[in-house]
Amino acid sequence: MIRPGQAIALCVLALLCIGVVMVNSADMSVAAVPATPLEAGAGPADPAAVLTRTDAVSFESIIFSRSSVYLALAVGAMGVGYLFPVRTLAWRLNRPLDPAKGMNDRGALLKLGAMCGLLVVVTALAYAPVIGKEINGAHRWLRLPIPGLGDALSVQPSEIVKWCLVIVIAWYGATRALFIHQFWRGLVPALVAVGVVSGVVVLEDLGTGVLIAGSAALVLLAAGARLWQFLMFIPVAAAGLVGAIVTNPYRIDRIRSFVDPYSDPEGKGYHMIQSMLAVSGGEGTGRGLGHGLQKFGYLPEDRTDFLFAVICEELGIAGAAIVIFLFIAMTWAGVSIARRERDVFLKLVALGLVSTIALQALINLAVVTGLGPTKGIALPLVSSGGTGWILTAFSMGILAAIDRTQPDYVTEGSSSSPVPGRPAVSAEPAAV
Repeated sequence: MIRPGQAIALCVLALLCIGVVMVNSADMSVAAVPATPLEAGAGPADPAAVLTRTDAVSFESIIFSRSSVYLALAVGAMGVGYLFPVRTLAWRLNRPLDPAKGMNDRGALLKLGAMCGLLVVVTALAYAPVIGKEINGAHRWLRLPIPGLGDALSVQPSEIVKWCLVIVIAWYGATRALFIHQFWRGLVPALVAVGVVSGVVVLEDLGTGVLIAGSAALVLLAAGARLWQFLMFIPVAAAGLVGAIVTNPYRIDRIRSFVDPYSDPEGKGYHMIQSMLAVSGGEGTGRGLGHGLQKFGYLPEDRTDFLFAVICEELGIAGAAIVIFLFIAMTWAGVSIARRERDVFLKLVALGLVSTIALQALINLAVVTGLGPTKGIALPLVSSGGTGWILTAFSMGILAAIDRTQPDYVTEGSSSSPVPGRPAVSAEPAAV
């Protein structure tokens, strides 16, 4: 019987393969070619003899494309994550505070602040004058020059922060399991750290900032934080979200275009209208692979944020259903790994990783289908991306490694140790 970690690896590989094929399909273009007799030197021109050609996409061109190179790197990264010694790391990091040895927990708070401060610095590097890279007026990228290739590699710091923060919060929830249900001592420090990190990300990328905050909140709830305490912060979070929107005119335009895209069909609502036309144009069976129309200069960002619209147009309901099924299967397998895990830290890490990819996919699908305002969030493992594919695949490899190292004798309700010779760590916080 296939293990959940193996199912995740298969889903990742399938999504990457779909991504490579569809990115190359979306990259097709149409160009005019000289085809009249006069241009061929054989006679007078015929105005009606105007032909076009489509840039050829063959099996060879796909295999040697840039996206195929990133697929290979992503698969390699997933393999590295799969072999990562997660149990050793968990044993070193998962040291719950013991009230019998003193209630001074300043060290844990200082570590939390230091780690989140480092993530803030990584995010702020996008504004650095030398390595920062501005695209379309947004500071979201780091320029990584490669000798002989120039600026061949760009990295989004928010991609790094997105995966690192859930691990940091998982560590916090595991080490402070005794206090996480306490408002000031447990929850507030974590929410402050999450708010600072996601707030810096929101300055240039609202969607990713909301995604980071949402995933961290799920990890804290799973760690033992109380729901009613979270509800107290809803007004603060809502005020911050409204402030981030009203202070940026383009975000207000996105909200307006979401409410009524046809009020400005050739301007602010153009993006969403073209996406919905692509989705509906595929109907049941699709136009056929490579035969989509919206990608030929009509649908913006067709290779990245709106690639799912191209999938719907060319592959129809079946193609869209396959992509959605793969994400559902991967989420289900990740949740199964988290439920079986006996180590608190690894349990929270597994939940944080799977919730991050599931929420990102959900947000992208909602945007592409017109169920949410445009946010600039890519479909993970499918939309064109270099470092995004690599980091996501590595994270899913870590999730599979957690499953790989789970002993077969550990079952639901068992108190056996996850590591032979070491005491088990209860998944439930002890009562104070």
